[in-house]
This record gives sequence, structure tokens and C-alpha cells, in this order.
Amino acid sequence: MTAENRNNSFVTLLLYSLSFLLLWEWLRPLKQLTETGNIHVFLIFLLISLLLSYLGMPIAAGFFIKIVFIIYSMQFLYFEGSFFMFDWMSPMWSDVKMNMQLVLNSQWTELTSLFRTLLFFILLWLMSYLIQYWLINRKQIFVFFFMTMTYITVLDTFTTYEAENAIIRTVTAGFAVMGMLTFYRLLDRESFQRKAALSRRWMIPLAIMILVSVSLGFAAPKAEPLWPDPVPFITSYNTESGEGEGGTRRVGYGTDDSRLGGPFEGDNEVVFTAEAEARHYWKVETKDIYTGRGWIAEETDARLSFLPGDEVPIHSLIEGIDTEERTSTVFMEKGYQHVQYPLGIQQIQAGKSNSFEMNPVTEKIYSLETSRPAALDTYSVNYLEPAYQVADLRNITELGSEFGNQFINRYTQLPPELPARVKELAEEVTAEHENWFDKTRAIESYFRSSGFTYDQRDVALPGQGADYVDEFLFYTKQGYCDNFSTSMVVMLRSVGIPSRWVKGYTEGEYRSLGEGNARLYEVTNNNAHSWVEVFFPNVGWVPFEPTQGFSANVDFVFDTTPSGSSENEPEEENEAEPVAATPDQPEDKGSTGPSGISQIWAKVSTFFYEQWEWLLGTAALTIALFFLGYRKRYMWMPAYYIFRYKSKNNDEYIEKAYIALLGQLDRIGLKRKSNQTLREYAAYVDQFFSSKDMRRLTSYYEQFLYRGELKDGTWNEVKQLWENLIKKTTA
Repeated sequence: MTAENRNNSFVTLLLYSLSFLLLWEWLRPLKQLTETGNIHVFLIFLLISLLLSYLGMPIAAGFFIKIVFIIYSMQFLYFEGSFFMFDWMSPMWSDVKMNMQLVLNSQWTELTSLFRTLLFFILLWLMSYLIQYWLINRKQIFVFFFMTMTYITVLDTFTTYEAENAIIRTVTAGFAVMGMLTFYRLLDRESFQRKAALSRRWMIPLAIMILVSVSLGFAAPKAEPLWPDPVPFITSYNTESGEGEGGTRRVGYGTDDSRLGGPFEGDNEVVFTAEAEARHYWKVETKDIYTGRGWIAEETDARLSFLPGDEVPIHSLIEGIDTEERTSTVFMEKGYQHVQYPLGIQQIQAGKSNSFEMNPVTEKIYSLETSRPAALDTYSVNYLEPAYQVADLRNITELGSEFGNQFINRYTQLPPELPARVKELAEEVTAEHENWFDKTRAIESYFRSSGFTYDQRDVALPGQGADYVDEFLFYTKQGYCDNFSTSMVVMLRSVGIPSRWVKGYTEGEYRSLGEGNARLYEVTNNNAHSWVEVFFPNVGWVPFEPTQGFSANVDFVFDTTPSGSSENEPEEENEAEPVAATPDQPEDKGSTGPSGISQIWAKVSTFFYEQWEWLLGTAALTIALFFLGYRKRYMWMPAYYIFRYKSKNNDEYIEKAYIALLGQLDRIGLKRKSNQTLREYAAYVDQFFSSKDMRRLTSYYEQFLYRGELKDGTWNEVKQLWENLIKKTTA
């Protein structure tokens, strides 16, 4: 049986389907181990690529379809508005040109997320081509199967990815494909005539062997591993290697906080320098939904736009509290498209062509230039530095009726699966206090004692089903800022105090004196940090710092009159060189614009949680339509073949067109018998259709088959005969 016939057979469809499952195993771990979102987009691209190959789509048509899908996907992922408005074309092209220059300069770490996505599509394109080449031309797929097994077993060993089911799926699909390809290689090599009985004699034992082998392997007892975790065993020989189940990550500001934990390595690369009149933390964004493993943001497409010099639409402070106007100037070293700013921000000063957008949920501010995402070189922020009166803070014991349920639910949200002992611990720590401020300070102080230690290296990554906070509070008691800040927010919410998780940078390292009273600070990836903000109705959002070795430089003014507290003096600002902030997030040097990975990740997470029934129904309907189309392919395949071959002029296409006609005749029930010559079969077809077209077409085909050539223009002469015959198969 020729390759063209097999390409249109059910068995070939099965081969492509199993190969798609093998490719899928390469994509499954990406969502868990990286910041890659929208995996379904890449799966659809793989499916389209393999389907086009299966249908034998001409190279030009297939290339066009894939390019259109890639461009549409990138517009959907990174740009707002309709695809057919085409206002995204210019910024997309500019981004690609900029990244090509970065590639030429070997600046790999500066590539944007959009360009990385394009490269990933190209990689998948190459992989789908290799699959087609191995399946149809070489009929060998062992190398790819071996690479897939190696890939998933390495991830299972050295990361948090659980590959037990992946190994079973891969072995099943891989053995099935290799067994079927071996069968076809034998047919071609020994010139056997393919018969249904022969296929069954091979395929049925193959299926039984795979089923029995996988079942025995799954059910058989397994020996215990030589060591529980190979990573500590390996790193014990190298003190420079990172430890931890998830491997060591590089530090810096990252957008994906959906799974926290694991060790990290320091990075002194400078992010920005700042001239500041006073030390303060640099805020980037907040997140308010704790999942038990990390933080995600509530989904929203809303954006608040404003210009340089306008009031920033962030209201962290309530009017009437004591504040002092201050200014800080930022000089960016890295090309981030977001703005870092201090608490109490009022205005941002930048170039005339610049503007800003803010996500009202995360309070993350993005910089634009001529309405397109762009990184700023320098900007200044005007802000109000608050002095919090402790007496006012101690007056708060409840939120008040003026705040709706939406606000309360948002900032006291906790996952239903949170272990009860977390709340019990929070209630125990705050039992002696009545007001929110003293309860908050009690929880903050709890982390500075009680056996907690700050550690960057020996930090656990919670296993499947474990709660991130519960494991830190009751088991490990060692970690870095993410562990401390997340645990404090969860404990505060457990006792009904509205709070949120904040991430950004500490003040950085003091370097020198700037102009006037300003001081010059250098902020590196090592200064990436997370902390806590608590809401007090009469004051606003107040920062707290539970992480050992850090100080948020908050000015709390204690009443000098007796108030039942031993604290009766303001805390003085420590003018010594600040403690080096310790990084907590893997570096993300991709685009973080309004349509960047951070928003996409949040949308994907909530979308799958809320719409899984609809997605399952859609997938089932798609599969049903696909197989219906396959079952009824005799009705639409002629139109495809006419489209494919009618415009061809080379005489060599008579062979492909004739074989396609034979396949179509076979599908409608006009089967050629095993002992029937082509001329006998042609006479049988003509008798069925009451014509002479099949015999005439067969005569030309036999001339080409045995002589290897035809008179120039023969295909153009007999093309109408072929078209008439293939059209009759749909009548």
C-alpha cells in the first residue's frame, strides 16, 4: 500500500492522533513549571499542523493557514481590540524588529514575551513537521519516543511535576505507534499485499501486549528509591548548587505568583536607581486571591488612563491624616513597561508623549508612549508620606456598614480548604487584643520569634495538596519574604481583618548623596520583595513588615499620654544603610504590558475554574464533529481533490489524482478486488456509472506508470475525465 493511500486511511489518522498525544506530553508540564499560559492555543496550533499534514494540504496553503493562526493568536494574547481593526499590526511589527536586533546583539534575556511566543510557535511548527517526516517518510518514531520519555522522567525526578500518569500515557501511545509503523515497514519491504485479516493478526496482539504490559507495570509492587529525593544527593557534592524540590530559581520581579516556594539564587543586576528624599518601599502591584499555593489577581479588563501630572487614580490614604509631600526620581536600567512607586503616590512626571494605564484591581501602572506599551528611561513620582497616629489606628475594631460585602469578601477571602489550625493559631496570637492595630502588630511580632528563621536556600516547595501557609507555620518555619508576608495576610484574614499581599522592591542600597536633600539608591534584582498592607477605615492602607531582617520605614506616632501600651514614643527612622532586600521572585524579563503574561495568567486561571463545563462540552462537540466529518469524508473529499489537482498542469499529477480517485471509489463501496487488474476494475466502474471515462483515464495512467512519462499536455486533456468521475462519487 502506497504512502498516499495510507495518508487517507483510518490507521494513518490513528497514527497522527497518537503522535499528537506524544507532543502534548511536552506541553503539559509548562503550565505548572513555567509562567507559560494559554497552553490550549499551542495545542490547537499543533492539532492544525498535524491535520493539514494528514489531509495532504499543499505547502503554500498550509503555510498560509499556520501564519494566519499564529498572527491571530499573538493579537489575541497581547493586544486589545478586534483582530480586523488591524491597529495592532504596527506595534507588533515594531516589537518583532526590536527583538530581531536584540537577537543579533545576543541579548537573549531582553526578548519580550510576544517574541518568545513567536519563537515557541516556530518550534512547534518544526516539531510537527518532524513528526510528519518520521511517520510518513521514515516510518520510525523511536527517537522522538525516547526523547519524550527522557524529558518527562527528568522532570518527574528533579521538579515538582508528577509524571506517573504521563509515563503511562507515553508508553501506551509510543508502543502503539512503533508497533504500527513496524507493520507498515514490513509490508513495504516484503511487498506484502495489505489485507484486513493480516492487519488484524498484527494489531490485535499488539494492543493486547501493550494493555497487559501497562497494566502489569502499573499494578506490580515497586521497589523503594535508593534515596527519597535525588536533588539533595546530587547537590551534596556541590555547595554552590541550589537545593529544593523545585530547583533553584533566579531572583527578580516576576509576574506569576500562583505557586510560591522553593529556593532561589541571588542576582545583583541593577533594575533602577532612584534619587529619594526619604527611604521607602517601591510598590509594583497587589494581589488579593489566595489559592492555597500562591496568589492570583481578580480578573478584569478595566484600565484607568491618565497623563503625566494628572492625579494617579490610587487612593491608599484617607484625607485628613498627617502627611508630608515628597518626590523621588527613578532612572531605569531594565526595560520594564510598568512603574514602581511609593505608597501615597499623587502624580507621575514623564515625557509629553507618555501616558499611563492602571489596572484597578492590582494597582499596577503601565507606561505608554503614543498609546503603545513602552518602557520609561526616567520619571519622577510625587507622593505623600504619611505619619500614622496610633491612637486613631487603635480605635478600629470593625469595618463599619459603609463598606459593602464585595470589599469585605475580597480582602478577607480564604480558600475553603485552608486547614482550620491556621485560623486557630491566628485567634490564639491575637486573643489578648481588641483592636485591629494591636492584633496586626501581634501577628507581625509572632514571625520575629516563635522559631521562625529567614532562609533563601533550604526552602520547601509544598507538595501536591499541601497548603503553602500551613506548611510554613507548622512544619518548616523557614523561608523568605513570600512565606512571611503570605502567612501574615492569611492569619489577618482568618480573624476578619482586611489585608492584601503587595510586591515590589525595598528601598535598595544607599550609594551617595544626590541633589539637595535627596539620596541616591541602587535597586537590584536582589531587592525584589513582598510585604503586607492592612486596611483601616479611618486611615487607609497601612504597610506592615513581618519578614525578619526588614523594615518598611513606616512612621507610627504613638500617643505620649498613657494608653495602656508600653510603646509611647515614635519609632525613629533608621538612617543606617538599609539591610539588603532579599529576592523572592524568579526574574521575568518579558513584556508586562496591559495585555502581558500577568493578565493572561489570571484570566486563564479563573476562566478554567468557571467555564470547565462549557469547555468540556465544546471539546466533546468538536471531537464529535471531527469524527462525523471523517465518517462522511466521501461527501467532501472530492471537492478538496478537485481544488488540489484541477489547477495543476504537470503530467506527473495524473498519478496522484488517479490514486485519489481510487481511494474515493473505495470509500463509496466500489472496492477493487485483490485479483482484479486495473483494466478489469475500470470496466467495472464504467459499468456502474454507464460511461467509458474510467477506462480511458486508466489507459493514460498505465502509460505513465509503465513508461514513466506522457505526451506533454496529457493531464490537461484527461483532467475533465477525472473530474467527471470523482464528481459522480458524490451523486
